[in-house]
Amino acid sequence: MELILNTYGVSLNREGESFVITSADGRQRIPSVGITSIQISRGAQITSDAVLLAIEHEIEVLFMDKSGKPMGRIWSPRYGSISTIRKGQLNFVYSKASVQWIKRVIDKKMENQQALMLLFCKQEGVDVDVDKNIARIEDYRNKVKALEGDIVNDISPSLRGWEGRAANIYFTTINAFLPEPLRFKERSQHPAMDVTNAFLNYGYGVLYGRIEGALIKAGIDPYIGVMHRDDYNRPVLVYDVIELYRIWVDYVVYTLLAQNVVTDEFYSVREDQSFWLEPLGRRVLIQSLNDYLSEVITVNGTQRSRLTQISLYAQSLAQIFKKYE
Repeated sequence: MELILNTYGVSLNREGESFVITSADGRQRIPSVGITSIQISRGAQITSDAVLLAIEHEIEVLFMDKSGKPMGRIWSPRYGSISTIRKGQLNFVYSKASVQWIKRVIDKKMENQQALMLLFCKQEGVDVDVDKNIARIEDYRNKVKALEGDIVNDISPSLRGWEGRAANIYFTTINAFLPEPLRFKERSQHPAMDVTNAFLNYGYGVLYGRIEGALIKAGIDPYIGVMHRDDYNRPVLVYDVIELYRIWVDYVVYTLLAQNVVTDEFYSVREDQSFWLEPLGRRVLIQSLNDYLSEVITVNGTQRSRLTQISLYAQSLAQIFKKYE
């Protein structure tokens, strides 16, 4: 269970072994047992007693920005980069093995895109040549597989270019699944310039937090990336790993928007014409995403929730890094 505090003026306190949420609507007492994370947005408050209770029960506390990305994190001192894993991680980044790893990540991302294109755009009433566009992405997958290099820097310019072109084909295709007013011409991130991108950006931000937490708990340093290495003081490995899972956010967002449930209360438009989710929009998206991440799927013969699958992947990645100590 997650506690999400994204309403202005709400506060979180401690009462014995429970958390107490106080808002304009009253007080709610929630036992600490079963809570996995606490997410706090601007305008919400948390007391030091509540933070200490979270630490005692190994509950991560995340401070989120307006786009849904974690800006800060408090976690148990039991977690953190393990020296043997971190040393191996550094060696791995500059090894030829990292070339094969990032190629697999980008190839899997494109494969996921093809799958969602097929799922959405084979439905009645969707006017797009999905087979042609899937074949175009297949060409980029073949290029990725054939790419050779001794270190990631040798291949990253080509990877970024092909990844970007495949993404353009992908979003152009699945946009046909949406009602006309919700379609966009291009991805916009900082900030979003339309409703759909606002939902996507916020969803990705939530997923960033989940992946970063899984990496930290596995003993991996999220600030040492493979292909994403240039952003100072950023959890760049998260930017690499998230490529495997973006498709989950895409599925949730597009399925939600296709239902025509979004109203003006879900978002606001600022003077610069940028779009931002309001508390109602954030609440609906977070609930939809959490429900989806809680569903059990089978990966490599293991049946676990999608969220647990991320943790299992992080643990397997840590074992790979240890081999390069």
